[in-house]
Amino acid sequence: MSLRFAQRLDQVETSAIRELFKLLGKPGIISFAGGFPDAALFDVAGISAASQAALAQEPGAALQYGATEGYQPLREQLASFMRAKGAAVAPEQLIVTTGSQQALDLIGKTLIDPGDTVIVEAPTFLATIQCFRLYGAKVVAAPVDADGVQVDKLEALIAQHRPKFVYLIPTFGNPSGALTSLERRQQLLALAVKTGTPLIEDDPYGDLYFAAEPPPSLLALSDSVPGARDLLVYCGSLSKVLSPGLRVGWMVAPAALLARATMCKQFSDAHTSTFAQATAAHYLRSGAMPQALARVRAVYAERALAMGEALRAELGAAIEFTQPQGGLFIWARLTGAGGALADGAKLAQQAIAQGVAFVPGAPFYASDPDPSTLRLSFATADVERIREGVSRLGRALRA
Repeated sequence: MSLRFAQRLDQVETSAIRELFKLLGKPGIISFAGGFPDAALFDVAGISAASQAALAQEPGAALQYGATEGYQPLREQLASFMRAKGAAVAPEQLIVTTGSQQALDLIGKTLIDPGDTVIVEAPTFLATIQCFRLYGAKVVAAPVDADGVQVDKLEALIAQHRPKFVYLIPTFGNPSGALTSLERRQQLLALAVKTGTPLIEDDPYGDLYFAAEPPPSLLALSDSVPGARDLLVYCGSLSKVLSPGLRVGWMVAPAALLARATMCKQFSDAHTSTFAQATAAHYLRSGAMPQALARVRAVYAERALAMGEALRAELGAAIEFTQPQGGLFIWARLTGAGGALADGAKLAQQAIAQGVAFVPGAPFYASDPDPSTLRLSFATADVERIREGVSRLGRALRA
């Protein structure tokens, strides 16, 4: 008997990034490919103390089944965390998800009908493209520059396609590293109200700024634009700032959407790990997060600067990029100057041979990919390995 798979699987394919990881077992390779934080920077002592406190103070709640909406003490801590960043959020206005990835999946389940159009940034988070296509969406791309999505072009796309929603990563986007300006954030909220188009704000990197704090989130700004809050969904995560292994994310949304998302979450995992939630709640309550974030920001800022300097020194006019102000990535374009290679996928193959890895940029586009682009992560290599890795990249470009 043969298995007959769901037709929706025909709309997606295996992640090009995950496939690339299969090539990284070569000894001595320096990887700029991953999109994850440096494990050496995890606050192991603080997380350990929080987990011990959870077991000592509330073992039954931490180890038992829990509410699908989330562990109430964590919901309270997350609401407080959001309020400290200027967003007026009450605990009942959010649900806890198994990473922000589950929040995106719940959005797909609750909002997308087959044939619906959704708009994303170009480029954007690859898993989001795959997730929305899995639910039958036609995914349309809006162009991004260093100041975020280009609002005038987005408005034209909304008028043309009448999308179910627009998905954005306004703060240090993956992979673009772009930081949407305050002016554009205000324009986006006004555009949402004008056109009645919901906005999905994905914000896993907003706390990873290097110098000046970024502009307030769309969520924080939404109360200043009448009607905007009712059209806004916010997805947050502790993965990049505390630990991916906890798998703790959250979603802030209008009550009707939260109710339906909670129902769908009941069908998938019943609830996010109560032990992980209790650990996260104790950690946030302990007050350790600000010091941990300060350390992480300083390290990533140093590495981002080192990578930018090395790229300019080793590749010169053959590459162009905007120096990131936060996040985990440098998004670059090969210019072909001096006859150098200008194909990111081909350079990735040559780079592996030289002992360095990165992700070609084309998979991050929902349509019309730019083959000259690439994503480099500076998060998991120290300054010395960054310089050596970029030196290898320069040799690969000249090979």
